[in-house]
Amino acid sequence: MPLDRLVSTLDRHVTTLEQQGTAKGREVVVREVLGPEGRRGPRYLLEGEGDRSFIRMNSNSYLGLALHPEVIHAEEATAQAMGTGPGAVRFIVGTHTPHVELERELAAFHGRDEGMIFSSAYAAVVGTLVALTDPTTAVISDELNHNSIINAIRLSRPLGKAVYPHLDMAALDRAIADAKGRARRAIVVTDGIFSMRGDHAPLDEIMDIAIRHDGGFPENVVVVVDDSHGVGAFGPSGRGTEEYTGSPPADVLIGTLGKALAVNGGYVVSRRPVVRFLRETSPFYIYSNPITAAEAAAALAALRILDSAEGHELLGRLRDLTARLENGLVSLGYEIIPGEHPIVPLMLRDTDETRRLVSALFEGGVLATGLAYPVVPRGDEEIRLQVNADHTGADIDHVLAVLSSARRRA
Repeated sequence: MPLDRLVSTLDRHVTTLEQQGTAKGREVVVREVLGPEGRRGPRYLLEGEGDRSFIRMNSNSYLGLALHPEVIHAEEATAQAMGTGPGAVRFIVGTHTPHVELERELAAFHGRDEGMIFSSAYAAVVGTLVALTDPTTAVISDELNHNSIINAIRLSRPLGKAVYPHLDMAALDRAIADAKGRARRAIVVTDGIFSMRGDHAPLDEIMDIAIRHDGGFPENVVVVVDDSHGVGAFGPSGRGTEEYTGSPPADVLIGTLGKALAVNGGYVVSRRPVVRFLRETSPFYIYSNPITAAEAAAALAALRILDSAEGHELLGRLRDLTARLENGLVSLGYEIIPGEHPIVPLMLRDTDETRRLVSALFEGGVLATGLAYPVVPRGDEEIRLQVNADHTGADIDHVLAVLSSARRRA
C-alpha cells in the first residue's frame, strides 16, 4: 500500500508527542456565536457540547471588532460588489481599491511612507526578513521571539546570527558590537509584545543602541519589529509598543490584521524604497494571493474605528478589564506577569496543574489555552488568558469564580 511505511512513522511521531504531553490535541469546533446580551459578552457554542455556551478567553480579537456591525457591513458590501476572491496574485490580475486604501491608511496610522499587505502576519515576517537578509548580514534576535521570526532566520541563511537573553539590552549591545567589521548590514529583530508572556520590548532602548552602533555598518543597523499583538491593544491610541515606550519609529514595522483589527492578513510599513524593494523580492507577496477585497474593506473599517473616539473608548475599557482580571487573580493567590497588555499569563509552572486548570475552566464554561513545553520553556507552563473589549465585568468575574473554585478543590 502506498505510504504505509511513512504513515507508520508519522503515526509513531504523533503518538510520542501525545505521550510527552506536547501534542496540540484536537481543536474545538465553534458552531454558533451568540452576540452580547445584557450583562454578558459574546458566547460560543461548540460541536458536541449541546447548548452549553462558553466565554472565549483565548482570542486575539482584543477590541472585539469581529462582531462590530460596521466591520461586518464593510465586508459584506464589498463581497457583493467585488466577489469573494481575488482570482490570482496581484502582479498578474491587478489589485482592488480596498487593498490600496488599506495600505495607504496603515502607513498613515503608523507615520510611515508606505505599507503593503501580506496574506498573513506569519508570511509578512518571513517574507520581510528573508528578503532583507543577504550573505553579508548579521541577524540579532531576542530569545523569546515568535516562531515566525525563528523560522525566517533559519530560511534566510545570514552571515551570522546571535540570540540574546530575553530583554537583555547589555547582551544586545555586545552582539551588535561583535558583528562590526564582519557584517555589512545588521538586523535587530524583536517582537513588540511577546505573545506567551504579554511583556513588551523596550523599543526606546533598542533604537538607542541601534543608532549608537549604526555608523559601524556600511548598510546600517536595521531594526525590525513584529508588533502583531501590540497594534490595536497597547499604547494610549493603540499604536502599539512604539507608542507605549516613546520609541522613535522602527525601520521596519510588521503588524497583523488578524488580531485587534479582527480580519485576516499581515502588513509591513516602512520607508517607500524598502516597501518597493519588498514588493519586487518577497516571494510571500509576489506568489501568494492577497487577502480578499472584502477582508481589506473590513480591516479598513476596523482601522478607522480604532483611530476614532470609539476606538479610544474600547482601549480604555480593555485596560480596565485587564486590571480587573489581574487584580482578581492576585487576590486569589495566583502568580501572573503583570502589565497593561491584555495578555494575562497565569503562571502555573507545572504541566499537570496547567492541564487540570484548563479542564476546570472548560467545565466552567471558559475557553482558555494552556501552554507547555516546547511552546514555552520548561518551568514556564501557563494558561494564557486574553481579555477582549467585548468581555464584560460579569464575564471576568465568572472566570475568577471558576478559578477560585478550582483552587479550593486543589
